[in-house]
Amino acid sequence: MTSPLKRPRFLIVEDEALIAITIEDTLNDLGCEIVGSVGKLETAMKLAREEPIDAAILDVTIRGGQVFPVAEILLERGIPFALASGYGDWALPARLRDQLRLTKPFTVMEVEKVVRTLVGWT
Repeated sequence: MTSPLKRPRFLIVEDEALIAITIEDTLNDLGCEIVGSVGKLETAMKLAREEPIDAAILDVTIRGGQVFPVAEILLERGIPFALASGYGDWALPARLRDQLRLTKPFTVMEVEKVVRTLVGWT
């Protein structure tokens, strides 16, 4: 697969190892750089605040609670992200219901499509 010269920097927030590995592998195959792949809310918030990030994929429910504080940080920074969840809109705050979504269980092709959308490779 081809991608532009700039390697987009991604944050992955996912506490299920197999799902995180699937996302990581897809990002690597697309030529993206992974800033962090974390499953704890505090670590995710720190990375979201401090690291140069181009985009993120956020599991809605992780160790330490729900990922909404991370999403708010990314919104404030103008960083695009997708929310990964098996739940419907009812599980999201109204402000996040229009965000790009990955519905669990998802396929590698669905992850690839979301990544391309997040970084503008459509």
